[in-house]
Amino acid sequence: MSTYTVVSGDTMWKIANDHGMTLDALIAANPQIANPNIIEVGQVLNLSQSPAGDPPNPAPETSATTAVADTPGPVFSATAPAREMSTATATAESRGPVFTAATPAPSNPAGYKAVAYFTNWGIYGRNYQPDNIPASHITHILYSFANIRGDTGEVHLTDTYADLEKHYPSDSWDEQGNNAYGCIKQLFILKKKNRHLKILLSIGGWTYSSNFRAAATHEGRQTFARSAVKLLADCGFDGIDIDWEYPQNDTEALNFVYLLYETRMALENYAAQYAQGRHFLLTIAAPCGPKNYSQLRMAEMDPYLDFWNLMCYDFAGSWDSTAGHMANVFPSQSSPDSTPFSADVAVSAYISAGIHPGKIIFGLPLYGRAFENTQGPGSPFQGVGEGSWENGVWDYKALPQPDSEEQNDDQLLASWSYSPSAKKMISYDTPHMAQRKAEYIRNRGLGGAMWWELSGDHPVNHERSLINITIAGLGGTAGLDGSGNCLDYPASVYDNLKKQFE
Repeated sequence: MSTYTVVSGDTMWKIANDHGMTLDALIAANPQIANPNIIEVGQVLNLSQSPAGDPPNPAPETSATTAVADTPGPVFSATAPAREMSTATATAESRGPVFTAATPAPSNPAGYKAVAYFTNWGIYGRNYQPDNIPASHITHILYSFANIRGDTGEVHLTDTYADLEKHYPSDSWDEQGNNAYGCIKQLFILKKKNRHLKILLSIGGWTYSSNFRAAATHEGRQTFARSAVKLLADCGFDGIDIDWEYPQNDTEALNFVYLLYETRMALENYAAQYAQGRHFLLTIAAPCGPKNYSQLRMAEMDPYLDFWNLMCYDFAGSWDSTAGHMANVFPSQSSPDSTPFSADVAVSAYISAGIHPGKIIFGLPLYGRAFENTQGPGSPFQGVGEGSWENGVWDYKALPQPDSEEQNDDQLLASWSYSPSAKKMISYDTPHMAQRKAEYIRNRGLGGAMWWELSGDHPVNHERSLINITIAGLGGTAGLDGSGNCLDYPASVYDNLKKQFE
């Protein structure tokens, strides 16, 4: 059995990949490594006798205690360390690196990323279907949301009809086999036609984030990683997006690092076994509130992430006592109550923590938040009124409302509409503000833009489409990230998806 001496920048996965081994085989060959997540320069590792270049081994068997219950088909292991790193030993004082750095995700994109959330509930009342997505203007879709079983960590889809069963006009009712329909099929067809379009499964969100309690245990994190990657393999996703809102203490923040590690390893193992080493994406929804982002162990998270989707919105709303800007970039000196948070402060905090600006995707709202019985920003309000789909929240395409005048503050990079007769303010991005924020993204060297969520915008051929205006401000569609997507999913349980819906 040959040996290898660890050098700077090595990880167990990198060493295994370089020597034609699976990560499991390398770990098994080195029982002297107490924790495979931590290796040191100069350590000597045993290598498998399998010659480099051998095809990857099948997915390793998992014990009954760690296998995902009722999950047919192959199981993609996150490769358990020899022993769990106890959170009891990770005190608030021990905030140094938890793992040796993984191979960094690319920091300088070939083009800007245009990332947008597509919600599975949007196909109902909003009647926003996958074929409404402006694929020419989008590089990454975050398909929202999958949920987590809080007791086990298993990731699962939330609406079987919308996700897999709805038959669109072009779908056959007579197709033989176990087949996928619904949004999953339509999104796959869309990315097949637009090879730059990557589809990620977004897990969590505000509603389901309490279920991230499963990340408190090693078993829960492994189950999360395996089941998330199984959904990727079955449903044809190009990556995983984790939307945990929000880790509340240092233990949860450390568990988030562990969760990202397990998920990244599971993605790498799947790629090695079934996708010829393709790089599948791992991203998160990142907070703008100092209380929330100050909890994150950013430097330790970053090596496992391809990019950070910064949620630069929801800074003000019905929960406040003062009408405020909900997506301003800079703070107000004259009326600080109108800007309880500011996107630029958050961007600076992430960069100061070591996150490359090119990995920060700047979030933009496609909706507005209303305040009634108010004189405007910085003034008290009473009530928020009705909305497009929920009280106080209006789709951007329904704005401005009649008798309202749009206003822009180029110092704050904030905009809103106000109706003097109704005494109603709605905070949202105007077309002018979309142009200014695109300029901000360019000047700060950020990686692109992200939108919540697609159904709120006008079609991109509309003169007020915020997506179109922003992309134009970033140099047009020719300047977008053109990296290719994946179409080959040989381990999928769905027969028609394995055949790429031919």
